[in-house]
Amino acid sequence: MLTIRKATTDDVAIIQLLAHAIWPVTYSTIISEAQLQYMLQLFYSSETLSKIIEEDTQHFIISFENNTPIGFASFSCEEKEIPSIYKLHKIYVLPHKQGKGAGKALLDYVINELKNLNVSSLILNVNRHNSAIEFYKKAGFTIVKEVDNEIGNGYFMNDYVMGINFV
Repeated sequence: MLTIRKATTDDVAIIQLLAHAIWPVTYSTIISEAQLQYMLQLFYSSETLSKIIEEDTQHFIISFENNTPIGFASFSCEEKEIPSIYKLHKIYVLPHKQGKGAGKALLDYVINELKNLNVSSLILNVNRHNSAIEFYKKAGFTIVKEVDNEIGNGYFMNDYVMGINFV
């Protein structure tokens, strides 16, 4: 049975374990090992995750299959001046659980939450070589633009910005 719930700071270790299990499989053919490790530390350190969850700057959710964590997502208001646009920051599912509905369940959860808030659209960034692009297209997202965001240490995130409108 698949369940989804909001994450708290007590879940930081679960999110970290999932990220460290998922990222090497997802990104090993897309970015260097050095960049992968840098990004894991940058985005998934205990301090970073705790601060984000405590300050509620992103809403984290975790999916469980029979009480075993299998994925997570996070989202937030993109700009305080435009509260009708939200951003999906993260959505990850363990590789052996992908293609079985867990990712769709996480995305549906986020979309339903946003529709209840009368949000008009959801955007996300996805690496231009990530196979998840097809998952997003199937869910109704379209490519809006390409961006190259510097993240430090000379590394860039070479992404598509994708979006979906609810109105």
